[in-house]
Amino acid sequence: MAPPRHRRPGFSRRAQYSLFVTYVLAIAGAVVAGVLLLISIADPKGFAVLRAGAAEVTAPIANGFHAVRRSITDMGENMSAYLDAASQNADLKRQVAANRTKLIQADALRVENRELKMLLNLEQEAGDQVVALGNLVSSTASSSRRIAILSAGSSDGVAPGYPVRAARGLIGRVIETSPNTAKVLLLSDAENVIPVIRVPDGLPALASGLGDGTIMVRPVDLGVNNFKRGQVMTTSGSGGLYPPNIPFAIIVRKTSDGALARPIASAASSEHVIVLKPYQQVAKKVLDEALEALPKSEADE
Repeated sequence: MAPPRHRRPGFSRRAQYSLFVTYVLAIAGAVVAGVLLLISIADPKGFAVLRAGAAEVTAPIANGFHAVRRSITDMGENMSAYLDAASQNADLKRQVAANRTKLIQADALRVENRELKMLLNLEQEAGDQVVALGNLVSSTASSSRRIAILSAGSSDGVAPGYPVRAARGLIGRVIETSPNTAKVLLLSDAENVIPVIRVPDGLPALASGLGDGTIMVRPVDLGVNNFKRGQVMTTSGSGGLYPPNIPFAIIVRKTSDGALARPIASAASSEHVIVLKPYQQVAKKVLDEALEALPKSEADE
């Protein structure tokens, strides 16, 4: 036979007490709720005071539960951040690398702009002496010959023997041309011999390349050898090819018969260059113009 649905607790006193306490609590709760309802209707202000007092009593408990809940939430966020740290670190590394690349590009552009401004000023100062502007697209690094390729040729007016200079100083001279390119014999080539002077006393010397990126400077007067490290050499204008006062090289070491120097401008560090007319042509033109400006009687003298 099936047991009845509502069984009495029997002779268990604990069960009887539990059931009795449950009934008492339920009745007490109903009574309290009824009393509170009557108070809220009869005396709203008093009920507000009771409600505020209840809020004050339960506030510490609520704050405790809120702190526990916030701690659990922060723990979850910290755990998530810890788990995502590897991917975030990788993203930060990529951003740093990208920013470093942008900084390098900005520095390169700044240097290039500075050289272009210097070349523009040189072009304005040289005037009719400038034949063409171009770029050094390549140069030899390991060969015994020191030659660079210029992106300007005979179609631009470039011819063999024309000097080539960068913003910082002399590069070399043209030795061969084609319609759109030209070969430039660099200063460090062994076959390039250039008359130079020392700044500021004007000591004359001859400079010749050694084929390894350096230049040997020998004074014209072999009895004078007082070169010092850091002294600057410029072109003298002698020979009629290179214009005077173009920065040429810096002395790096004194030798028994002269000094070892390094070019101030090199094909590796100078991308943009200008091609000049030979100094002899320019000097002859200036002389002819000066003679034409003189009275005929003085020009005949």
